[in-house]
Amino acid sequence: MGRTAEIALIDRKYVRYDSGAELYDMCQKTFEKLAKKAKATHKVGKMVLVDIHLVDRYIETCRIVEDY
Repeated sequence: MGRTAEIALIDRKYVRYDSGAELYDMCQKTFEKLAKKAKATHKVGKMVLVDIHLVDRYIETCRIVEDY
């Protein structure tokens, strides 16, 4: 994906699974699981849209903090 296409995706609120997976650089199945755990999926007819702002907030809660 080119930088321009990536910026266009970031500016959007909702993406489909394939675009979201590409945006977050992960396989589509992993992104689907992540979006469902984040409760960021919205079904419109037969199409599923993912709120990437909710996905971002969920990812922030998954941070690993280790004390050394």
